[in-house]
Amino acid sequence: MSTTLPTTPRIAISGAGPGGLVCARVLQQHGVPVTVFEREAGAGSRSQGGTLDIHEDTGQVALREAGLFDRFLALSRPESQEWRMYDRRATLIRHDRAGEGDLSRPEIDRGQLRTLLLDSLAPGTVRWGRSVEAVTPLPQGTVRLHLQGGADEEFDLVIGADGAWSRVRPALSGALPVYSGVAMVEAHFDDVDRRHPGIAHLVGRGTMSAKAGRHSLFLQRNSNGHVRAYVMFRGPEDWHAGLDLADTEAVRARLLAQYQGWDESLLDILRANEGEFINRPMFVLPVPHSWRRVPGVTLLGDAAHLMPPVGVGANLALLDGAELARAVIGHATVDEALDAYESVMLPRGIENATTAQQMLAALMPDTDSDEAAFPDALWPDNGPIDADADAQPAHAD
Repeated sequence: MSTTLPTTPRIAISGAGPGGLVCARVLQQHGVPVTVFEREAGAGSRSQGGTLDIHEDTGQVALREAGLFDRFLALSRPESQEWRMYDRRATLIRHDRAGEGDLSRPEIDRGQLRTLLLDSLAPGTVRWGRSVEAVTPLPQGTVRLHLQGGADEEFDLVIGADGAWSRVRPALSGALPVYSGVAMVEAHFDDVDRRHPGIAHLVGRGTMSAKAGRHSLFLQRNSNGHVRAYVMFRGPEDWHAGLDLADTEAVRARLLAQYQGWDESLLDILRANEGEFINRPMFVLPVPHSWRRVPGVTLLGDAAHLMPPVGVGANLALLDGAELARAVIGHATVDEALDAYESVMLPRGIENATTAQQMLAALMPDTDSDEAAFPDALWPDNGPIDADADAQPAHAD
């Protein structure tokens, strides 16, 4: 059934991540009311994760649409577009740096981006501590939202921006995330330039990766001297079987055994981190993932196209959010708006998810080969490339 948008349409967004928030921002800019439901207790209730490179053809397009691009630039770190790539002996293979004035994909902390988006919304837009448990499409084309605690509310449009384990997705699709075969473990370093100079040297101003076969180590510089590490390897989801993940030293020993023979400077990533290790198994949605139209319900971001974290997921979520808001603003009915939005978003999501899986297979092959292969698609040729024939180990100054 085609539902004409009323003078004051009732729109709900499940999830206060970047995609949902930019959608809410663009809607409010055009006088369309919206309510965002978020299970977190408040804006500062948990860490929002590491750093994001915001691409000029996706995420930046969305921020321009939201009228927030200049404020984003003031917070972003263009210098952190730098990439350093090593083999397991800590020999520098490639060093990419952005050229002067290059703003093709500057970095910003996830928390800073979320705060920027939250601050741009009308007070009370986000209902904190109100998680969406399920949605029920109704015969007249509206949607009943089931909230934690038993409360129900009815809306003309419900947008699932609630990530990998979306509670909105089942109204459209039976697809569930599946384990990708790649384990990921997160670690942290604070005040890195003073307390961890070796780590600071490895990561430089941006991102560092070292790999051999089915094992990789990543470092990402965040703001305020903070660095996040990601230990990634092919293996079973229960690689930690028999371990208490809260036992940091036991986890450290298990990980060190995985990276036996790697250079000592790289092993410091596993030995010198502060705090516990955080297990983050990598899940993806099946490709292709699509659905038949259900009146009044749609998805964006990871809820629609969860893919390996190779630099496009958050950017697509931002673009999805902005384009969905524009579709709602520009069409007389919910169905027309969703036709316009999904006809672009679904094939784009499938294309990018396919590419991301191919890149993950190249980055993390199921082989013990010592060759450090880095797909060129990971980084556009947007600046000087330092590739010295006489490259030295990372710990040599």
